[in-house]
Amino acid sequence: MSAPLVTGAAEPATDRTVVGENLSLPLFRTLSGVLAGHPYLKVVVDREEDTWHVLDTGAHPFHVNYVATRVLGMDLAALDEDLDAFNASVYTDPGRRFLLGVLSLHSEQDPEGRERLFLVLETTEADTMHGELLTFFYEFVRARVDSRLPLLLKPANHGQEEELSAISEQRVPRILSHELFGSRERTPLNPGEATGRLRFFRTHQEYAAAEAGLGWSDIVAMPCLPDDVPRVAGFVNTAPITPLSHTNVLASGWGIPNAIVRDLEQLVEKDGLDGAWVRYRVGEDEISLQPLDHEPDLRAPAWHQQRIRLEPPLLEDAPVLSLHRLRSADRDRYGTKAANLGELHHVLDSRTADLTSFYGRPRPPREDLYGHLAARLGVSRPSAEQLRARAADFVAGAVSAPEGVAVPFALQQRFLASSPVLQQAIGKLKLALELDATDVLDSLCLHLQHLIRHTPVPEAVTRQIDHAFPATAVSRGRLVVRSSSNAEDLPGFSAAGVYDSVTTVQGTGQLLDALRQVWASLVSPRSVRLRHQVGISLDDTYMGVIIQEYAPAVLGGVLVTCNPTRREDFRNVYLNCSPGSPEQVVEGSVLPQQYLYNTVEGGGRTVALGSWGEPLSAATRARLADLSLTGRLLQSHFSGADVDKPLDIEWLMTEQGNFRLVQIRPYAL
Repeated sequence: MSAPLVTGAAEPATDRTVVGENLSLPLFRTLSGVLAGHPYLKVVVDREEDTWHVLDTGAHPFHVNYVATRVLGMDLAALDEDLDAFNASVYTDPGRRFLLGVLSLHSEQDPEGRERLFLVLETTEADTMHGELLTFFYEFVRARVDSRLPLLLKPANHGQEEELSAISEQRVPRILSHELFGSRERTPLNPGEATGRLRFFRTHQEYAAAEAGLGWSDIVAMPCLPDDVPRVAGFVNTAPITPLSHTNVLASGWGIPNAIVRDLEQLVEKDGLDGAWVRYRVGEDEISLQPLDHEPDLRAPAWHQQRIRLEPPLLEDAPVLSLHRLRSADRDRYGTKAANLGELHHVLDSRTADLTSFYGRPRPPREDLYGHLAARLGVSRPSAEQLRARAADFVAGAVSAPEGVAVPFALQQRFLASSPVLQQAIGKLKLALELDATDVLDSLCLHLQHLIRHTPVPEAVTRQIDHAFPATAVSRGRLVVRSSSNAEDLPGFSAAGVYDSVTTVQGTGQLLDALRQVWASLVSPRSVRLRHQVGISLDDTYMGVIIQEYAPAVLGGVLVTCNPTRREDFRNVYLNCSPGSPEQVVEGSVLPQQYLYNTVEGGGRTVALGSWGEPLSAATRARLADLSLTGRLLQSHFSGADVDKPLDIEWLMTEQGNFRLVQIRPYAL
């Protein structure tokens, strides 16, 4: 819960703000609003006047509006004209007159099971208060709130955590964000609303027994949904996951609500919700499951009529190419992933792309954010050309693209055409799809997959791969073989986690096996069904393959250049990580550490420590801040005309401490 940095809203006439008074619990409740389920209100400490202002939340949604208009006598037009300078005077000036913060009311159970109330004081995430100011702020507020209520200071960013580390917890009691919110009963993951039938499964075995009967009007609830869950109306998780898990990426791409509801089993038993029709809402501040007293008259969702159009794949002979020779336009020959990695090589090598355009978009009342970007990049009053050059240099110095080769669609087509048995099996599958014979789809797909995995690869195909990827590289050690289809990362069809990648390849024999496994994943029962639902023809669907040398990682994860649970937030990017490869985060085999990094004013904060349990070092967190800014800058190039379209980036940190980006794709909102 952080104080916003924007302004501009008109203020209601009713105003119960108090100045200079001590704060009792009844007064707190009178003035407070509710955010994320907790009562809160804003406070302003005026050091010059040695007093404080406790704001009526309904009358004053923004600190800076109140300070400017009610204390300093400015009008809103004058404030908007110089908003960034004013924000700096109250959020970053070490000698500032005003200290701005939020008080929120929380509760917990004591060992005897009784409710215990306590207050939490925090600043905005961009506030740079040093240790002395934080101590003054805490002690000033502590002296003026009900002494019966414990008061804890929550550092709003990593900088404040470092400042507080030198101050006794007896003097400034504190609580960290992940400690305060890590055990929340309900957490939004993807906002939305759905009406459907709640299907609650306590175990994966219960789910597997009912999976075949799940349909578009079901809302599936269980501890951790499997990655191959069918397209339904909504998801509910009863155990912690992250906003960047595969299932939540699917929820985002499908536009369905998803949340963590840890007390769902109690709700199901209390209200008899299993199998009941419910209205399910997930918002930033509220998650609800409202039982309906009758079965609703539902229309099939829009995606039942949705038809995704693919660009025609180009199947004429194309060579196996090094990734650095590809560009984004090559996706119709090599697939989206390979083309994006080739484009990344071009951006890093040429340094000619404009990586600043996200910051050039107006963010009212600001005309642009170029000044903020210059501050993040450490340059003063640069020209537009100088800022673009600095951004390009920063990105090229921060990350690298993987070396490897891309196998084109043409080689898959040559392989499939080499076997009459394969052609016969493909023909049977196409006929079943044309007749909508869904009852035989799974068996036909599984049979075709088996044939693909065991059909010999023609010598002409292996020769091309050997020529582009020498045997010396294959024999040196472990390889990674990744899918790169033309039927993924599309508007309305992300296909996250649908196709196979193989990360444990050793030697030529395993390389050919992995190649066939990736090709076979194009006709898995799940991928065929998902594409069939949105009208993607099997005739138009092809699979390219990326072959890379494996790079050992000490840290890996995923970042998205947005805040997945707060769509209007243009400042923060969300980053997940865990020791080792990004696959652990993507697959959900561990609970990763989670961070938010502000790419406008700067600063970062820890959301959760995950399975790891121990925080990263300050130096590593600072490196992740650079990685997050890099992702935001790349968004300007890879998002095309709409620079607000976020990216989904898989990354790893090598043993040498360098960042490597292994995948870039659109993040569906």
